[in-house]
Amino acid sequence: MSGFESVFGTEPAVTFAITIIFMGGCSFMTGQALASTWRRFWHAAPYALLLGCGDRFVVYALFQGELFLLSGYLIDSLWLFLVIAFAFRVTRARQMVTQYPWLYERSGLLSWREKGAR
Repeated sequence: MSGFESVFGTEPAVTFAITIIFMGGCSFMTGQALASTWRRFWHAAPYALLLGCGDRFVVYALFQGELFLLSGYLIDSLWLFLVIAFAFRVTRARQMVTQYPWLYERSGLLSWREKGAR
């Protein structure tokens, strides 16, 4: 077992395909859903932990990876949390500008500001 496999519990290709691409997409949609329903940001943490459980199970069930590997779970959950946070912020910035155009204007991909404030 290589160093990568001892930390993540599976091969690099499986980690890339399942955790980064597939579950990352699920996390992005989760972040969008949280923001578009006006939930608070703290909801992202429990969702990331649940998605981390789902990720570990998919890796275990389809690719014979380690199911109960704390390091893999924590690293995967951290990645999923970061994707949720990014999607949440992008969606919230778009929401604030489109729903309150008389108050706010875009000041970047992740932020907005009051109109006229520089």
